[in-house]
Amino acid sequence: MKKKKHLFLNVSLFCVLFFSAILTFEKNSDFQNKEKSIEATPLSTRQSSITSKTLEVKVTLGAIGDILIHDRVYNMVKTSNGFDFKPLFNEVKPYLLKPDILLANQETILGGEELGLSSYPMFNSPQEVGDALKDAGVDICSTANNHALDKGEKGLLTSIQYLNKIGLEHVGTFESSADEKQIRILNQNGIKIAYLAYTYGTNGIPVPKDKDYLIHLIDKNKMSNEIKLAKSRADIVVMSLHWGVEYQRFPNDEQKELAQFLVNEGVDIIFGSHPHVLQPMEWITTVDGRKGLVVYSLGNFLSGQKDDYKDIGGIATVEVKKTTKDGIASISLSNPAFFPTYVAKTADGVYKTVPLEKAEANGLINTKQIYNDILIHMTEDLKKGD
Repeated sequence: MKKKKHLFLNVSLFCVLFFSAILTFEKNSDFQNKEKSIEATPLSTRQSSITSKTLEVKVTLGAIGDILIHDRVYNMVKTSNGFDFKPLFNEVKPYLLKPDILLANQETILGGEELGLSSYPMFNSPQEVGDALKDAGVDICSTANNHALDKGEKGLLTSIQYLNKIGLEHVGTFESSADEKQIRILNQNGIKIAYLAYTYGTNGIPVPKDKDYLIHLIDKNKMSNEIKLAKSRADIVVMSLHWGVEYQRFPNDEQKELAQFLVNEGVDIIFGSHPHVLQPMEWITTVDGRKGLVVYSLGNFLSGQKDDYKDIGGIATVEVKKTTKDGIASISLSNPAFFPTYVAKTADGVYKTVPLEKAEANGLINTKQIYNDILIHMTEDLKKGD
């Protein structure tokens, strides 16, 4: 009897322990299942209340005028093993580096000594000019101008090949038909900028037969077609134009008409050259309300020309903003500005480019008044488009 009692107690204790274990297991299983169900909740479901975001990116585009290399400029920087133009930009280099992308008008071909250096009226410059521009912050050169064929097809191609060699982008003259069809697009901060370039002519030198691709001459139909192609591939279109009348400080009717046409066709920014003096900046509005910026002439940035405003140039800049909302992108231009520069001639005959506001130390008289006059001349018309 005693043994049976003990046996009963042992069986009872076993049953209690057994069922307690089952209950504990079920509790733990419920907890684990809840944890798993939380982890498995899709992220998109938990964040469905977040609204779509607007993305904004900006880029500052800049341009400088004519790099017009006379013999009196290159003779003074000759060294034992070539030419060194880099010091000529030292005082303006910090300002040239500020824009995200900087365009320059390379007025003279860079055929180098092998083709025979020459000055006005048929220019051919040392190739080291290109090295100095790249070092100073220039990202792309316009090569479509009236001096592009001064050394014929060979000079034009030699110049292109050197720019390719040093990795300095260029537009306006081309090695082949295939090269011409390649739109020059620079990508900065997620904004694609297409660069185009055209000139009014080549000083009467004919373009070689069946080689129209060598240089872009102003032609509205051709320009319209290329603008459409550029707009299909880029966010913004910049046009470098060699036009106008030399030494005239204001644009003529032909320039104004062409500028309006180009902006209507889709160009966003026009940077002009050829007059060798500054011509104003202004906004152009299309019939559908879109705004474009034109700088009719950026003057000489480095040359051997002096006086009568031929030694005053500058850096034009404009801010480009790309706004993307719900997958749709829009472009806006703002804050156009102009920084005046001066080509000084030192006591030992070296030409160099300096900020205009510091030109008094480099021999310019009445610098402050000239500086103020230049700013008014370049930016006064911008107020009309605000």
